[in-house]
Amino acid sequence: MKRIFAPSALILLMLVVGTPALFSQSSGTVKGSCKDAQGNPIADAIVVYANQDNGQKYILKCKKGEYFSLGITPGTYNVTLYKNADDQKANKELFHYSHFQVSAEETTLDFDLKKEQEKQAQGQGLTPEQLKQRQEQEQKIAKENMTIKQLNDKIVEAANAAKTGDFDQAISILTEATNIDATRDVLWAQLADAYRSSALKQTDPAERAKRLQAAVEDYQKAIDLKQKAIDASAKKDPQDNLRLAAYYNNLGEAQGKSGKADDAIKSYAQAAQLNPQGAAGYYYNEGAVLTNAGKVDDAIAAFDKCIAADPNKADAYYQKGVNMIGKATLQGDKMVAPPGTAEAFQKYLELQPNGPYADVAKQMLTSIGASVETGFGKKKAAKK
Repeated sequence: MKRIFAPSALILLMLVVGTPALFSQSSGTVKGSCKDAQGNPIADAIVVYANQDNGQKYILKCKKGEYFSLGITPGTYNVTLYKNADDQKANKELFHYSHFQVSAEETTLDFDLKKEQEKQAQGQGLTPEQLKQRQEQEQKIAKENMTIKQLNDKIVEAANAAKTGDFDQAISILTEATNIDATRDVLWAQLADAYRSSALKQTDPAERAKRLQAAVEDYQKAIDLKQKAIDASAKKDPQDNLRLAAYYNNLGEAQGKSGKADDAIKSYAQAAQLNPQGAAGYYYNEGAVLTNAGKVDDAIAAFDKCIAADPNKADAYYQKGVNMIGKATLQGDKMVAPPGTAEAFQKYLELQPNGPYADVAKQMLTSIGASVETGFGKKKAAKK
């Protein structure tokens, strides 16, 4: 009996001993390092091995810029490097190797983007100095992009704070942004907006004046930076003038609320010069500042400029009428208004028969003994 079973046991033992040897020949090991264009490890890099024969993929995560994996089936692979898992999901690769052979032994594949750039540069005939310049330029661009992202995040954060009425928080965030980079006109303009908006909530006159002054100064910084950029640019962009006009318009408002009517008028005039299509709005704002300053004749002239720029701006006619009726005199029991007063109110009613000032406009006409004369909205009589 022993002679019968001994050979079978020996065969079974050989199969058991031989199994690990067969397994080790069916898979391999891959490892490598991942470095960026500056030679630094890419801490959270993702390396994907995609088998060109059967489509099988191995997604390997890096730790401190290095990856390692067992059990990779030998074959031909496309190997792709991603900065992180999000970029891998979005298929935003940093670099890839095609037709890379994975053996049944340990295979090493390093990603060194700095060396790859040097190889590419040499293939393009660049000198070491030219390569250095290009790398410095790329580093500069990368740094600029990082700064822009950081500043954009702060702008969004400040805007969210302003929406809730927390202007002090918005001011704090935007001040931090200007400390990061004081050369961006949009940062100073938005900081000025926050100061101007916060000033209107102040009950202390001194604090209100302080914040309005801060707004004036920051708008001026935005204007100076934008004008400097425009002057230095060989290519003229029409949008630049529109932005600059908006800065001047907001500066004018801050100046007007600070009681600096003359300065506000200059700012509005500059805005109108930069953006003629928006002139009606700027002249209307000018008229409002002059009205609040009690400069009636100048206010009327400003509203006339507004009307000339946009004959359909109803509110301009109403405000012109209000200023004109302020010059009315009493002759006995009758109020006599300057010529054109009734026409201003009647034109407003023609353009806005149900507007917010319609009832007041009718009362004004009645007070000076004028009738409401407008054909706006009325059907014409049919011809016989």
